[in-house]
Amino acid sequence: MSEPLFDTVCFVGIGHIGSSLALALRKHGLARRLVALEAAPEHRRIAVEIGVVDEATDDPAKAVPGAGLVVIAVPVGAVESVGQAIAPHLAPGTIVTDVGSVKMAVIRDLAPSIPDGVHYVPGHPIAGTEHSGPRSGFAELFQGRWQILTPLPGTDAHAVATLTELWTRVGSMVEVMDPHHHDKVLAITSHLPHLIAYTIVGTASDLEAHLAQEVIKFSASGFRDFTRIAASDPIMWRDIFINNREAVLEVIQRFTEDLTALQRAIRWGEGEVLEKRFTETRAIRRAIIDAKQA
Repeated sequence: MSEPLFDTVCFVGIGHIGSSLALALRKHGLARRLVALEAAPEHRRIAVEIGVVDEATDDPAKAVPGAGLVVIAVPVGAVESVGQAIAPHLAPGTIVTDVGSVKMAVIRDLAPSIPDGVHYVPGHPIAGTEHSGPRSGFAELFQGRWQILTPLPGTDAHAVATLTELWTRVGSMVEVMDPHHHDKVLAITSHLPHLIAYTIVGTASDLEAHLAQEVIKFSASGFRDFTRIAASDPIMWRDIFINNREAVLEVIQRFTEDLTALQRAIRWGEGEVLEKRFTETRAIRRAIIDAKQA
């Protein structure tokens, strides 16, 4: 069992990512006590009942004091109000981090609430499934996955090193990145694929009833993969698209231009153009497999 990094860790939000990290900290002995600050009574009940955390409350004054690490794991749109609620209870030396898929907007909304002497280190684990809630968590979620940290200039180096150690000990590979660059990278690797999945599944659901039923009945692996992605938390993804709109709109424009080029190649029977493009994209899949991120 590893030596604990923290006596108490407080999770603000105990959904899929929060519960998975809590279970990972418990598995690797990285905290002596786990507390959840959670608005949903059912989530609080379940999190304690199944042993994700030791205590759960909806009162910041009970959850936050005494925590050496506070992990904010709520939808991006809720970060500002959460930051304001916990700010009066944060002690000097406390590390605050988040797990949001957008960094610039989260920093904009959360950083102003962080008191002097408290160390805020934004983060984003590149991990997750389409499931949500505390029952969906599992300790191995972060094994072999990337954890991106986007500390601001002047951030306490020891706080960054401590979070790096925490994520490494739960199995992640850690990368430090500029938050603006993070948002551009994630717009293409995560946000655009989700938008496409929601669109494709939405198109299928808008078909005439008999066609829609056949789409479900005869779903091939490609469509099944899209439905898995499109089953992700709608509130979380609503907030991601709104809060990373500039990067997402830029990548949608580039995607639209590429799609138009393929449409033209299909219309004019330009098989060599299609084959060249498909060969190039096949190499990307092989690279992902080689990087053990498949």
